[in-house]
Amino acid sequence: MNQLPFPVAPEPDAFTAERGRLLFAGPVDFLKGVVAMSGLPPADRAEVCFAGRSNVGKSSLINALTGRKALARASNTPGRTQEINYFSLGEARYLVDLPGYGFAEAPLAVVERWQKLLKSYLSGRPTLRRAFVLVDSRHGVKAVDEDIMKLLDQAAVTFQVVMTKTDKVREADLAKVLGQTRAALASHPAAYPEIVLTSSEKGEGIATLRSIIAQID
Repeated sequence: MNQLPFPVAPEPDAFTAERGRLLFAGPVDFLKGVVAMSGLPPADRAEVCFAGRSNVGKSSLINALTGRKALARASNTPGRTQEINYFSLGEARYLVDLPGYGFAEAPLAVVERWQKLLKSYLSGRPTLRRAFVLVDSRHGVKAVDEDIMKLLDQAAVTFQVVMTKTDKVREADLAKVLGQTRAALASHPAAYPEIVLTSSEKGEGIATLRSIIAQID
């Protein structure tokens, strides 16, 4: 039986899971919100970033990963987060929450400014080791997701798709969305060859994602 392209990431073994747990059980602190490339902290450690359409569940996922209910500010208003938010993850990594892209309830000039910042960051941060592109499991990959994936291809930044809100869809529907997502990823050379399934509400996939981040140096 042939393995599917872009398989679902397996659960970590006990050693790797514990490494991930310990990383996120340690200090995780908000460092700063950045509104211009000149405000980025020194590029002195590895960093991973989270990107996704507005209301994909990015803040909720970061809060679930860190076990801190209000570390990242979740909002029901699409486009509320307009900064690149930096968090210190221990002493050797940064965790970066990027502004949501796509639909946003904000003035056009504001939207354009932070979308430009988003693109500048993704294409110009030398210590960015991996981008986690969040995709709502109810909807699959949209055109705006494709735009970000193309940008990451051009910047040669490895990205990994994380499906969010898996508890909100039936198994058969999730299988269809996974098929659509795999087809979309096939044309992106920077795509990491595993997909992570998560539910921030139920805690599904959190240990897997923690362990993946813990192994990125």
